[in-house]
Amino acid sequence: MTARPSQTDTDIAPPVLKLPAGLTFAGLVGGIVLGLLLAGTSTEELVLQVAEPVGSLWLRALQMTIIPLVAALLVVGIGKMVATARAGAMAKTTLVGIFSILAAGTIFAAFAMPALLALFPVPIEAGQVLAAETVEPQQVPGLGDFLTSLVSPNIIAAAAETQMLPLIIFFGALGFAIARLPEARRAQMAGFFAALADAMLVIVGWVLWLAPVGVFALATGMAARAGAGAIAALGHYILTVSAMGFVVFVAAYVVAWAGAGFSPLRFGRAIVPAQAVALSTQSSLASLPPMLESCRRLGIRAAAADFVLPLAVAIFRATSPAMNLAVAIYVAVLTGVELTPGVLAAGAAVALVTTIGSVSLPGSVSFVTSIGPIALAMGVPIGPLALLVAVEMIPDLMRTVGNVTMNVALAGTVDRRTGGAVEA
Repeated sequence: MTARPSQTDTDIAPPVLKLPAGLTFAGLVGGIVLGLLLAGTSTEELVLQVAEPVGSLWLRALQMTIIPLVAALLVVGIGKMVATARAGAMAKTTLVGIFSILAAGTIFAAFAMPALLALFPVPIEAGQVLAAETVEPQQVPGLGDFLTSLVSPNIIAAAAETQMLPLIIFFGALGFAIARLPEARRAQMAGFFAALADAMLVIVGWVLWLAPVGVFALATGMAARAGAGAIAALGHYILTVSAMGFVVFVAAYVVAWAGAGFSPLRFGRAIVPAQAVALSTQSSLASLPPMLESCRRLGIRAAAADFVLPLAVAIFRATSPAMNLAVAIYVAVLTGVELTPGVLAAGAAVALVTTIGSVSLPGSVSFVTSIGPIALAMGVPIGPLALLVAVEMIPDLMRTVGNVTMNVALAGTVDRRTGGAVEA
């Protein structure tokens, strides 16, 4: 029997957050309608003088949690991974599989998303639709200066200037250092960062409660400036970003076939119930029981399924690096940020590392706090994210079903690699 990592205060479930998705989407639609009606009228400027500051204030409230939340979640996530790696051969095989899948998805998106946008360009109107910039984009070093920029001599200054790469390296190193402390000290530090992450999530919950108002205000200004192009821009965004998640979803069947030895037909039949729950709940955690049942149908040993799936739900979101990086690339194209090798490398590095500390929440809840660090590292303004969160419920369907499908494929692969017998 493979040992499990010991439970600590960091294993306590994070605060329950819920984005009022229906009201937020209604706020988006209402704002677009109002903006279209106001466009070109004498009252347009008067209304925008109120709406745009309200939307900007709501976005700033989301921004203020990004750095402390990412720092805390990264330290906690690394602590969990170190504890898991000490648990035995099955744990190490699982972690290698997780990292390999995440890295492959990140690299794929870094090349595929720019190519997809070149093949299917962003509508001209979209640049006006989502061009609201509430922060100045930071300067991203060229490829030659990339390594030098990874370490900051003043971590406080790096935080003040939102330099995400040196911050992530510092807090990643801190996470590994804490994991090497004596048990009592390690528990104190881990508990502190877990509590900090929970506190930041509570603040995020408060801000998200006001999402319908903030999105309505931002959408009003967006539609007044861009007109009917708003709808085309949002539709184009949903399709292109979801395409990255769809590739990861298809890749899960490849992993199940190549790694676990399951035929695509057999795997597809067994995974359908878990996918149905994933689509209806948009939650990998809620999909855990049907995922376990899918493993039983596939003949995966209970020892492997009971270990891999809870761990995967906690620290593994297969679609996140690819889709999060795709969002940042999309906004970069919208706002005219040049996608140099250095910019893409910075985005890919942050997308991969921050996935370790991401929490098991619906994508619409963690949208800005997950993608914000990637955008900041790439020098991309994060203002457009406040509008895109209103339609995230649609790409999030692909995120969740892709994650759930890959989790079961990973469980089968780990089972086979650690001695399980599999029949196609």
